[in-house]
Amino acid sequence: MEDKNLAAPEAVIDKPSASPSFSRRDFVSTALGASLMAMVPPGVRSGAWAAGSDAPEKKEVRIGFIPLTDCASVVMASVMKFDEKYGIKIIPTKEASWASVRDKLVNGELDAAHVLYGLIYGVQLGVGGPKKDMNVLMSLNHNGQAITLSNQLKDKGATDGASLAKLVAKKEREYTFAQTFPTGTHAMWLYYWLAAQGINPLKDVKTITVPPPQMVANMRVGNMDGFCVGEPWNNRAIMDNIGFTATTTQDIWTDHPEKVLGTTADWVKQNPNTARAAVAAILDASKWIDSSIANKQKTAETIASKAYVNTDTEVIVARMLGRYQNGLGKSWDDKNCMKFFNEGTVNFPYLSDGMWFMTQHKRWGLLKSHPDYLAIAKQVNRIDIYKQGATAAGVALPKSDMRSHKLVDGVVWDGKDPAKYADGFKVKA
Repeated sequence: MEDKNLAAPEAVIDKPSASPSFSRRDFVSTALGASLMAMVPPGVRSGAWAAGSDAPEKKEVRIGFIPLTDCASVVMASVMKFDEKYGIKIIPTKEASWASVRDKLVNGELDAAHVLYGLIYGVQLGVGGPKKDMNVLMSLNHNGQAITLSNQLKDKGATDGASLAKLVAKKEREYTFAQTFPTGTHAMWLYYWLAAQGINPLKDVKTITVPPPQMVANMRVGNMDGFCVGEPWNNRAIMDNIGFTATTTQDIWTDHPEKVLGTTADWVKQNPNTARAAVAAILDASKWIDSSIANKQKTAETIASKAYVNTDTEVIVARMLGRYQNGLGKSWDDKNCMKFFNEGTVNFPYLSDGMWFMTQHKRWGLLKSHPDYLAIAKQVNRIDIYKQGATAAGVALPKSDMRSHKLVDGVVWDGKDPAKYADGFKVKA
């Protein structure tokens, strides 16, 4: 029963007390309190956390974010004061680039961040930057990213993967594609999709890194032919008539992992109660966002402001509600649009999700040799902290730490043999 984990004896013993000794009477009363606590409903218990032995070590939690639709659960946890219930105050901190988020996590300027899944694993393994032990506390969203191609490519007849592959094969010129961070999710979706069309992203085209809010401006001036980024920037490119959606990421992998609540292992070690409280607060916000169209509308209006995403509400809300149009005349309702909660299945930090990003880092030469995939995922993905936060928020837990999916190329990922999976792709570095 998960409740047993909630009254951690270490947290009690580590708390400074007025008396220098910790008597048997104190211990018995603490143990009795813990056993009684296990019988209290989670919603009531969370209020006691804020004042008792499980009180958050840090009351103010600085959580970095990049201006993207999927920062919404972090922002709404603060704006709607879901954080207060758990004894913390979340301070959303707007950042300019994923490199900045990485650096501020590593040096401690940020407590945690809305961050790319693959970025956390890149730092853990020391790929292309600082090496530091990192933790994923929860997943923030599934789906809701896309690959945008420029209208210039459309004019040349490239409107989907197959026609793009034909154009690239002609080698009339070098084609440039942008992603948002070398080890991040957008780089991996872009590479995976191009490779599924027979295009080697490292040899057949040029790839560059551009921060999400700068994608549309860079495409406007011709700096790239295509990009992979989160919403609302794909929809913004359509609204501004400079590009169109070639594919959504949910069509590459339905219910794929995307952003996470990431931090350093040191921070969690020093602030386990705060980490748990942050998870619970963001779960409450995630549940609230996904619970109604009205709540999604309010969320879009809130995050559209200059303090957060800084764009028009209608650019955000359409795809949040699954109302897609691709800029080529096709419109559809996408049941696999961005999800923040989906009965808690979004938020659980599945080990197989973390492992997948490492398989792709190996596939594309970012890792020279196979890591111990499962051991590293168990170290990074703090399922223990997540379970405690989920119990406090009354969120159901999945039966397994792994999940299985078939991706756009027909290949199934289930986490069972990651080295064989990583080596099995025809198109690779």
